Amino acid sequence: MTLSSPGPTVGIVGGGQLGRMLGEAAAPLGIDLVVSDPTPECPALPVVRDQVVGEFDDRETLRELAERAEYLTYEIELADPDVLEAVAEATGTPVHPAPETLRTIQDKLVQKRRLADAGVPVPAFRAVESADDLREACEELGYPAMLKARTGGYDGRGNVPVEGPDDVEAAIDNVAGPAMVEEMVDFERELAVMGCRGDDERATFPVTETVHEEEILREMVAPARASERVRERAQEVALNVLDVLDGRGVFGIELFQTGDDRILLNEIAPRPHNSGHWTIEGCHTSQFEQHLRAVTGRPLGPTDQRFPTVSTNILGDVDERQPATLSGEGSVFETDRAHLHWYGKRDVYDLRKMGHVTLTGEDRERLLADARELRSGLTFRE
Repeated sequence: MTLSSPGPTVGIVGGGQLGRMLGEAAAPLGIDLVVSDPTPECPALPVVRDQVVGEFDDRETLRELAERAEYLTYEIELADPDVLEAVAEATGTPVHPAPETLRTIQDKLVQKRRLADAGVPVPAFRAVESADDLREACEELGYPAMLKARTGGYDGRGNVPVEGPDDVEAAIDNVAGPAMVEEMVDFERELAVMGCRGDDERATFPVTETVHEEEILREMVAPARASERVRERAQEVALNVLDVLDGRGVFGIELFQTGDDRILLNEIAPRPHNSGHWTIEGCHTSQFEQHLRAVTGRPLGPTDQRFPTVSTNILGDVDERQPATLSGEGSVFETDRAHLHWYGKRDVYDLRKMGHVTLTGEDRERLLADARELRSGLTFRE
């Protein structure tokens, strides 16, 4: 492989914060990015070459994107795998990860069935179409259980806990469209592994502990505060997951560590993931560089961790949507080995992910305490 100017162009479906961080990683590799996004002047635009304005599943938009790139990828699951497949065939521009992987991931029931069939450990689950189906499934799986929309859910949206029989009707009403129900896992902690597929090679980043509140990811601790045996098992499961998926790229693999130290798969994202943002400062190769290496057919980079790392998300704390003005960020700049990442979103609303702060050091508990203190001083309120 040779380097030249201009270098290869990667087209990315989606121009949000992941597209922005991919843009930041692309420049040192000699890679140009063009993104497609329905929002004019999307967050990624300041750090990529150009934007094609259009819906994530619009055939003409994706055709134009493919014609301007040597490779296609996506940073959002709203891309249409059928359209991507057709565009790739028409233009000769390969898509990674493969559209078939996206097709599998988009439907949580299809995802779970395929992984279970491959021997990947998953929570017990059932397809449900009605209140009677849900009631029957919960009698088998036990209460409480978690009802999930099969498509379209993210950041906890589309997930409804079913505490008991009296909640069944309301839960079904709250999940529009096809659904599935899972046993409620009594987990010790939630974990994540960023898995990587290249040409004839696989790799995993160190296991991350993910801390959620109201089903929104708040904090990431790496390495996870779990035993070495548990972390090794989590990486084994992640590698098994990679064997099920097609195409090159980085995959966010979310896991549960149960009270008896079993590892169960929760969900997969076929792209860089919030749980891997800490790798920008914490690893020799970030998840974003790794994704671009993989998509363009370059060898994967080393995934070794440089030092213990903690990240915390900056979330919207306002009651109504409004222009985004963050205050209190001076404390981050004044803190040694603290790094601010701003996502460039013009508007903020409650719990919207607006950025993150990463701290590196030696003591994970101290890092976590410092990260929480820094986050508490950040606000979008006037």
